Formats: sequence, structure tokens, C-alpha cells
Amino acid sequence: MTSSSDRSQAVDVQEPKTYEVRTYGCQMNVHDSERLSGLLEGAGYVRAPEGSDGDADVVVFNTCAVRENADNRLYGNLGRLAPMKTKRPGMQIAVGGCLAQKDRDTIVKKAPWVDVVFGTHNIGKLPVLLERARVQEEAQVEIAESLEAFPSTLPTRRESAYAAWVSISVGCNNTCTFCIVPALRGKEKDRRTGDILAEIEALVGEGVSEITLLGQNVNAYGSDIGDREAFSKLLRACGQIEGLERVRFTSPHPRDFTDDVIAAMAETPNVMPQLHMPLQSGSDPVLKAMRRSYRQDRYLGIIEKVRAAIPHAAITTDIIVGFPGETEEDFEQTMHVAREARFSAAFTFQYSKRPGTPAATMENQVPKEVVQARYERLVALQEQISWDENKKQVGRTLELMVAEGEGRKDGATHRLSGRAPDNRLVHFTKPDQEVRPGDVVTVEVTYAAPHHLLAEGAVLDVRRTRAGDAWEKRNAAEAPKAAGVMLGLPKIGAPEPLPVATGSGCGCD
Repeated sequence: MTSSSDRSQAVDVQEPKTYEVRTYGCQMNVHDSERLSGLLEGAGYVRAPEGSDGDADVVVFNTCAVRENADNRLYGNLGRLAPMKTKRPGMQIAVGGCLAQKDRDTIVKKAPWVDVVFGTHNIGKLPVLLERARVQEEAQVEIAESLEAFPSTLPTRRESAYAAWVSISVGCNNTCTFCIVPALRGKEKDRRTGDILAEIEALVGEGVSEITLLGQNVNAYGSDIGDREAFSKLLRACGQIEGLERVRFTSPHPRDFTDDVIAAMAETPNVMPQLHMPLQSGSDPVLKAMRRSYRQDRYLGIIEKVRAAIPHAAITTDIIVGFPGETEEDFEQTMHVAREARFSAAFTFQYSKRPGTPAATMENQVPKEVVQARYERLVALQEQISWDENKKQVGRTLELMVAEGEGRKDGATHRLSGRAPDNRLVHFTKPDQEVRPGDVVTVEVTYAAPHHLLAEGAVLDVRRTRAGDAWEKRNAAEAPKAAGVMLGLPKIGAPEPLPVATGSGCGCD
């Protein structure tokens, strides 16, 4: 007779299904992918090993509709997975994000091996749609026209133990002619301030010491709830949260950048001296054609006020070169603003048509070779400005929050990397004592390059933090399954001001 224990030992233990999330586009998509990962892990899936390259039970594409060749890139990747899926019974592929919201049924027509298509408003449905597709053995396409649940109410699998995104609004009320995001993300919808602060307090309780407030147009926060000063009040409220060391936000719009926000930044100690302020163009006629509701004088006036209130602020921007109708004189105005504003870094884009946007059908499209030549001139100018501004940091003593995975050469150079309060990336000499991501070190800057700083001397001070404790605790918990933990999403934490990027402006701000 077989005992119950014998029978239980004879039962095969089924391995949990694995998942992989591939993310394209803006910070909002990166944050959404944290939610998608949390939803899948809540449904019993586990992260696929790093570098699995599609060798997972579920592969999710969180797409962008505004990057250059976004659709070609998606269908190319889907095509590469088709033979893999044929060889792997039960494998599922899901496509979400802005391109899914825009293309809908087109995706399964072009790639019939896709199992699930979901949009920007119903990411919480992913596990249900995957199960429905499995049971019914047919593709599930579900695109909601309006937000079903605020993303921050969903489970999350954050990529960082010490830094976190906090979404304060979704959608956008602007009508920029180069941007399709409002059509895909919808009108702005704000979260209740109490809910935002409760989430931040919970994150701090988990060990997070840096948060980044996130919105398509972050400083328009309050328009949905009828309070024009809601964003500055939120910044000040963040200053009252014990244990919260650093507060950042992205991305604001010059139209909504009011004096009360500047005052809140200057007067709230944990709001960092950093500002990402999209310019897009320095030409008033081009700004008008873009439907950007500010002009050059207004923009430079904001920069001047910020610098007066926060002298060491690092200001970064977005610029689009070659917008339809842009003349040489228009471009020279953009160069003028770059010289005047002295940006520490810039996301610099060449304009390219986006189907569904008014700009795509405008007359006087600028020839590609002209756009390329202007772009190269702007990049050269900004590279020099970035280097000059970084040279001013040499000799300064800075407190850095130690970062994870930000220094590609750290292993070879025996250095570590961290972010200064103004978000500049600093590589520093590895001290003798243990330093963990999330800890804080004090260093003196000795060398400047255009896109980073070096602190080659001995570390002046090391402060172990609760954030470092949180990183250590997570790392220890995940050590047994380290091969299956990290998977190649973009780095999370304080968003990096990439110095120069190619492609087309996201238009989310």
C-alpha cells in the first residue's frame, strides 16, 4: 500500500512559467513595465534569466509610437520570435503600450502568432488576457478607450531598491503638432495628493530614499483637480516626509512653469537642483507651428529665474531639429538659446514624420541632408557647452548617491559611480570599506568630461543608509536565483539626462 507521503513525493513539481518584458520609449513606459512585471509575478510567473532573448514562456513588448521606426522595430522583433514560438508549445507573446493603442487589430494581422494586444489604459488586464488566450486558443485584442485603473494602484516589481518612480498624473491636454501621445494616453487625469503622498511614504518605509514624480506634463498637475498651485504644494509636502532624501520630477512644460514652482524647488531641501525643461525649438515661428504655448523670451526668462533661485541647478532639455518649415534663421535661434541657456545636457532629435500627427502633413518638410547638417552643428555646440559646464564642477565637494550599473567601466577601473544632487554622473575611486547602491559618499571632483565627472582622490566620507540596507536585503533575497532576476529593462531610479540622442522627440512634455 502506498502512503500519502509516497504519493506526494511522486507528484512532479511544475516549474513556474518565466516572463520577459521589453520596454521602448519614455519614462512612463518604463514605469508601466514595472507594473506589468508586478502583475505577472503576482500571477505566479518568475523573471527569465538576463540575456534570455525571447527564451521565456511569456514575452511582453511595451511599445512606443513616437520613436523613429517604432513599428518596423516591433515587427522585426516579433518576426524573430515566430520560429522560437513554433518550437516552444505554450509560449505566449503580448504587445502593449502606445503602438498597440494606435495599431490595435493591425498587429495580429501582421503577426498572427501574437497572443495578446492591450493598450495604455488597461495594462492591469494582462494576466487575464494571457489566460483567456491560452484557454480559447486565439488572440485577445482589448484596447480600452479610457483609463480603467490608475497604474499606481497595480502591483509593481521595481527595478531599484533605493530609487522609485511615482506617477502623479497620466495623459496630456496639450496639442503639440509633432506628438501623438495625447491621442494614445488620453486627457490628463490627476491622482489625489493624499494617494501620492501615501505611496511615497510607503516606498520610504521600504527603504527608498529617492523618488521621481512622473507625468506626461508633470507640472500641469492640478488642472484636473482645479488647483493651479497643486504641484508646488506637492513638492513642499514631499519635503515633510522623513527619510526621503531626494525628490526629482519629469517632465515639465514651460507653459505651466510658474514662480510658485521655482520657489518650492528652492525652498524645499530634498528637491534636487535639477531641471529638465523641454525647449523643442528656439524659434518663435517654429514654436507657434508646433503649438507650443511659449516663446523664446518666456523660456529664457524661466531659466534665468531658476538660476537666480538655485545657482547650482543643472538644466537639461529636449530639442527637435528640422521641424517642417524651419529656416536657417529659425535654426540659428535654437543655437542662440542653447548658448544662452547653457544646458548641462540635451536630448537632441532629428525631426521625422509621425503618422497621425498634424506635422506629418505640413508643407515645407526640410530635406534630410539639411536636417542632418543642422543636427551635427547643434550636437557639436552642445558637446562643448556640456564640457565647459562640467569643468566648472572640478574642485567641488559633492554628495553622491551610489548607483547600480551606471558605470560600464567600473570593474576595469576599480571605480564606483553615483549621482550628484544635480543628477550629474560621477565615477569615483572605490573606497576600502564596503559601499552599497543607495549609500551616500562625499567626494571631490578632479576631472570633467562632457558627459561625466571623475573623483580620483580618496572618498572623503561614506554614509550607510536605509536605502543601502534595502539594496542589500533585496540582493541577499534574490541571490539564489540571481540568474533569473535581472532582465535588461532600462535602468530605473533617477532618470539619466542622456547628453545626445538620435531619433525623434517623444513629445510627452
